[in-house]
Amino acid sequence: MLSQKARYALRAMIELARHNGQVTAGELAERADAPRKFLEAILLSLSREGLVTSRRGKFGGYVLGRAAEAISFAEIIRLVDGPLALTPCVSRTAFRRCEDCRDLATCALREALLRARDATAAVLEGYSLADAAQGVGAELIESPPLSSI
Repeated sequence: MLSQKARYALRAMIELARHNGQVTAGELAERADAPRKFLEAILLSLSREGLVTSRRGKFGGYVLGRAAEAISFAEIIRLVDGPLALTPCVSRTAFRRCEDCRDLATCALREALLRARDATAAVLEGYSLADAAQGVGAELIESPPLSSI
């Protein structure tokens, strides 16, 4: 499940892509509907990885560290939440054997979880901040039926 921290990071990064210029932490917090101090900590970690650049001072703020087209949702989520995989034995970036696993080759769960990881990664790696800022794919979103809420 996507953490609240990752949601804030994605929202803030989308706002930076939409603005296409420098935005203050306060403006980003308001636009991303995130607590300012928490968002500043998130932005600091994104800055360390080069996804955002910050300027201090009276006229300071944040800008994207690379073009919006070059930053995928997967990259942001991995930086904030870690691997996309549901279990470590199917992770491409942080593989390790599950604690209760007897044999990777005969695990009854692994094939389905690997497919889920690959499908998730394909979508998130193929969707950039530029796509989100432009609303690409918004036509696919439907409101859930009230009975499922």
